[in-house]
Amino acid sequence: MTLTRTEVRELLDRYQISPKRSLGQNFVVEPNTVRRIAELAEVGPGDQVVEIGPGIGALTLALCDTGASVTAIEIDDTLVEVLNEVTNGRSVRIVHADAMKADWTKILGAGPWHLVANLPYNISVPLICDLLDETPAVVSMLVMVQREVADRLVAGPGDAAYGLPSVKVNYHATAALVGKVPQSVFYPRPRVDSALVHIKRRLEPAVTADAKTLFALVRAGFGQRRKMLRRSLSAMITEEEIKAANVEPTARAEELNLQQWAAIADRVKK
Repeated sequence: MTLTRTEVRELLDRYQISPKRSLGQNFVVEPNTVRRIAELAEVGPGDQVVEIGPGIGALTLALCDTGASVTAIEIDDTLVEVLNEVTNGRSVRIVHADAMKADWTKILGAGPWHLVANLPYNISVPLICDLLDETPAVVSMLVMVQREVADRLVAGPGDAAYGLPSVKVNYHATAALVGKVPQSVFYPRPRVDSALVHIKRRLEPAVTADAKTLFALVRAGFGQRRKMLRRSLSAMITEEEIKAANVEPTARAEELNLQQWAAIADRVKK
């Protein structure tokens, strides 16, 4: 059981809630959409699910229906009240916290955990990257994000959306676009389309290069993405060393795959 469009509007009216643009609040009001997300997340009895930005709890209820135990992280005071009402009697723990400042080790404890969420647009990329870097207990993510963000998460070399988040995700995980979500399923209706991305953490990073060096290079390269590597990386590595890594110094950041970035990082460490 989840919330219908009518029930969502009734809750918002009763609690006098106006969605806050500053928090990226766009509530899903289509029951079939949240059921689809819960199904694509591949969670069930015995699984631990963390949901970020649960809003009024439509997806939370759909996740409960799978048999999973849900921890919902919500920053908005009033929505915490709504969630307590909506999820009363269900296997849900509500945590009133800012996901960007949360102590994930304290909140989650031992894994594995599965993140399933309609992520607020304004925090989606940094949150996903931070969790991949710092919270290995989260072994998978099924996230609904702005379509443009989804493209960045799954992009490969040569794609227009390819950048630092793409490399970061590929280093830690595999990622796939698993569905598109129209504007009509939200209230208020956003001006952009959304998409569903499934991210599954690798047992080990895809390459063995020093992570700090690797991502310093990637950040520098994409920070000046129109420049050739011999220019954009000049503060960290010489043109000769780039050649020694079997990478053309005249290439640009968007042309390199993760293995090539790792090869350059290995030359920096020597």
